[in-house]
This record gives sequence, C-alpha cells and structure tokens, in this order.
Amino acid sequence: MATMSNDELLEILSWLPAKAIHKLKSSSKLFSELPETPYFVAKQAENSLKKDRPSCFFIQRDDTLNHNDHVELHPLPGEELSSGVPENMLQFIASSRLKILSSSNGLLLCLHGTELFIINPATCYLLDIPLPNHLQQRRNFPSVSMTLECDSDDYRLILFDNEEWSSHFDCHVYSHKQGAWSLRKNRFFAGSRNLNFDKPVICNGAIHFISDCYRYLAKDSTHFRPYIMSYEITTGDEDGSVETKLLRVPKEARRGSHDDSCNMNIFKWGAVAGHQTICLVRLRKRVFTVWILTNYESSSWRRILKVRVKGMGLVEQNPEIRGFTVLNGYLVFATKKKVYTYGLTSEKYMVLSKICDHGCESRFVRFVPYSDTLRPCGIGAKSLRPYLQLRKHDQAEKVRIRPVK
Repeated sequence: MATMSNDELLEILSWLPAKAIHKLKSSSKLFSELPETPYFVAKQAENSLKKDRPSCFFIQRDDTLNHNDHVELHPLPGEELSSGVPENMLQFIASSRLKILSSSNGLLLCLHGTELFIINPATCYLLDIPLPNHLQQRRNFPSVSMTLECDSDDYRLILFDNEEWSSHFDCHVYSHKQGAWSLRKNRFFAGSRNLNFDKPVICNGAIHFISDCYRYLAKDSTHFRPYIMSYEITTGDEDGSVETKLLRVPKEARRGSHDDSCNMNIFKWGAVAGHQTICLVRLRKRVFTVWILTNYESSSWRRILKVRVKGMGLVEQNPEIRGFTVLNGYLVFATKKKVYTYGLTSEKYMVLSKICDHGCESRFVRFVPYSDTLRPCGIGAKSLRPYLQLRKHDQAEKVRIRPVK
C-alpha cells in the first residue's frame, strides 16, 4: 500500500477548521507545529475562503448602544464536533462588552464604544485598528456602517459615514496591507429611505443594504416602497465608474410592506446558475417568505418559500421571532429561548430542526456567521492567551488596548 507524503497529508489537513487542527496538536511533532507554520496557516485560510460556507454562528443581543455582555457561539448542523472557539474567548468578548459587527475568513470586526478591533477567536489574537482621523473625536457612530472583507492576501474594512443630513455617504476603506484609510472618490447614494446599515451583504464585488419599510414618504415618491441599494467595492473608482445601483424587491414583498409587523432583510445565498447571489427574507404577520435574486440587471426574483410560523412544526405555543438569517441553505431563526433551522433546499426542504437553546434575553437578537480559521490578524497583533486565565470581572480592564493615534 502506498504511503501518503507529508505534502499530501498537509493538503488534506488544510481543509479542516481550526478547532479540528488544534485537536491534532498532541498527536505528533508535525501536527503540533502546524498552527504556527506560515505556509500551512495561509493555505488553511485560503481553503476556507474557497469553501465560502460558515460552520458556526455567533448570537448576541441586537443592542444599538453597542454594549453586549452576552455572546454565544453555536455550530451549524454537521459541524458540531469540528468547529468552535475556546470558551474563555467567548467570556472575554462578553466581559469586554464587544459588539461583533461582522466576520470574514475567521476574523471578527468588533466595536467597543469608539474603538475597533480585529480578533481571531480561534487563535486568541487581537489587533486594534485606528479610526479615520475625522471619527477619532466622536463618542458614538449613529450614522456609520462598518464591515470586514477578506481575500487571500489582505483584508479591508469598509466604512460608510455621513456627517450631514444627506442621502449621500462617504466610503472609507482600510487596507491592512497598506495600513491606512483611504477615501473613495465616488459617494454612495442611499436614496430617500433609511438603510439597514447594520446588516450589509457583500456579493459579486458589491456591498448591499436594504431599506426600512416604514410609511413616512409621500406615495408619489420614487422610494415610497422598500428597496435595496448596492455599491461596487472591488473596482477602483479613479475613473468615476463606481456605480450605486437600486434593486427593486419583489412585487409581492412590496405589498403590505408598510405594516408594523413587516421585517425584511437580505442575506448571501450562494450560487445560482453559476453566479453568486443574494436572498430576501420577509417576516410579516407571522408568515416567512423567502426569495432568491435570479437576475441582477432586471431585479428578477424567485420565491422559494412561504410558510406560517405556526405551520413550521414548532412545539412552542405562539412563539415570538426574535431574529433570523440564512446560512448554508437554511433559514435560521431564534425564538425567546431557542434557535431553529428550516430547510430551504431540496435535501432538507421545509424540515424543522432545533439547533440549541440560547440565553440572549432581548427583544431582538443578532446572528453573525463564522468559520474558524488560523488566519493571522496582522502585524502588531497581540496574543490574548496570557490574559484569558484572569478572573472574569477584571479581564476587560486589564486587557484594554488603546487605538493607535
């Protein structure tokens, strides 16, 4: 029988999540060195990008004050044994009252007050990120949107800011490789409605935001009904070609959208006919409806689900939906104390499963998809391991790291 070479073995191992790799460290000297080997670390992070499927999700209270003293991480179906982060890292995030803004390729973008951090909770490293100069004197960010995007050799922070009562927003981009913020020439037009800047979706080189649904515009307004705005972020804007594009939501989704019970959000779906696309979920009068965007240019959508909450098979009586998202072909939603999946694809279509209980005692909860990787936070990152054994109540004070001025 032919033996496997070290290169072949490392290729196989590089497709594993970080938790599974750390479990192998005690098996041999080779395995113990893997999490510190630059080539293997880069390969594992690159393969996770290729898979482009979260293995877990964070759940926090959806708190507009940015102070969160409770955070949980739960694996998605099939990932229960191989994915996760150290429990003391979750305690650190909670006791430090960090709000998780977004996640990409194993890194978290976190906010505490007016301080920004990049954290890899699987490797227990943290890097503070300086704010753009014009934001460093602010005490809060009521009109700021921030998200994180990783590629194979760099990561970027994308920030939209509006210091005026205007529908046009500045777009600032921080490249870790360059170590600096840059202001893009072309501004982002948000339309006449308020956008849900807290839940951006990056797909096909553009960042997308959905508007609110409330009835406060005149019926003859162009933006009377809810809509989606996208802004190109992968191309340079030196030639002025960066485009803000309005996407119409499905006609069926527009009907009744001003109802107080209507809640709509967009999420990354996956590939349709060879192209990545987004989906739209509406919860109105205790009915979930899900559409997939099938044609970007014409704003064409295909409905894939419409179901009453009481018809989903929940044991709970009159459950109140506290939050929802779409992950790996599942509608994932939280009630007061439980989290469920509901299948949206053929294999598990309309099959309900309970994932876990949760302890987020809040009217609304926030989901952040996550995949554990070995990806470095970058030059200057600090290891949190020396601090993670401190008593829980004084972790936040002793590990506080100030932004670079």
